[in-house]
Amino acid sequence: MIWLLGNKGLIGSEIQNALSENKLPFVASDIEIDISSPDALESFASSVDTSSYFPSNIPRSQRKIKWIINCVSYSGDDSDKAHLVNSVGACNIARVARKIGAKLIHISSEYVYNNKGNEPFTEDCVKAPENCLGISKSEGEDLISKEMTQYYIIRPSCVYGRNDESFVNSLLSKMNENSELAISSKIRFSPTWASDVASVIIRLIDKTDHAKGFIGAGSTPAFGVYNFSDTGDVSLYDFAVELLKIGRKTGIISNDCKILSESSNSDFDFDLNAGGEYFVLNNDKISAALKFRIPSWQKSLEKYIKSIKF
Repeated sequence: MIWLLGNKGLIGSEIQNALSENKLPFVASDIEIDISSPDALESFASSVDTSSYFPSNIPRSQRKIKWIINCVSYSGDDSDKAHLVNSVGACNIARVARKIGAKLIHISSEYVYNNKGNEPFTEDCVKAPENCLGISKSEGEDLISKEMTQYYIIRPSCVYGRNDESFVNSLLSKMNENSELAISSKIRFSPTWASDVASVIIRLIDKTDHAKGFIGAGSTPAFGVYNFSDTGDVSLYDFAVELLKIGRKTGIISNDCKILSESSNSDFDFDLNAGGEYFVLNNDKISAALKFRIPSWQKSLEKYIKSIKF
């Protein structure tokens, strides 16, 4: 049994879809469970077999929680709230996971890095966050590692999806509303479809549950921290050009918007005031652990645009 927290968010909603498609038994919750309250989390975990949140077609014998997936996140600029959700909340979830004997998958952020430089960040790079999201997510990671050992922390990069506030949807709206847009040519990143994040999490659970041991072929992926993004990287300007091209081809973009390259004063603020302009992650660790080829950002972007058209 899987407990998915934050099922209505950008990544959480895609994970819920993937769990359903793969017929994995799960129970989902969102803001109705206050993760800053240890009592609320423990109460839900202890009564999940009779909970109204639980699908009635799942036998009670299969209702023991073996996995917790935490997608709850606060990305605003209120440092107190960010600390309460991304740090304290993550710690509380880890404590509950350890208490009930469940493994934890926690969604962190690329903003734990300083987002400066020109080489893809590896999991071993020193963390140096510069905004509320990065600082609180970094603290949450540290607290989880102190509370338990059977955890996977996933640091996704520049995620977009069906959520109205995702940056791809915002760019599409601006393209339909403006005759021209000035887009930064300095920001470099690896755009990542939320559906691909969900797929890698399903793969991680499957490989861990069906592992034959901790060493050798068929072994459990090592617990710890993993970067994840779609492969390849691109400037925000070139990404906007490609998005416009796909948007026109699929009929989502209806006007004659022009994309202008701009080194500063961009019409689209992407970096969340993180202090950096480089958002590229090295994916070698997770690719090797799960033995699969991560899709390119171009292919995933086109799949996403075609999916929202219909």
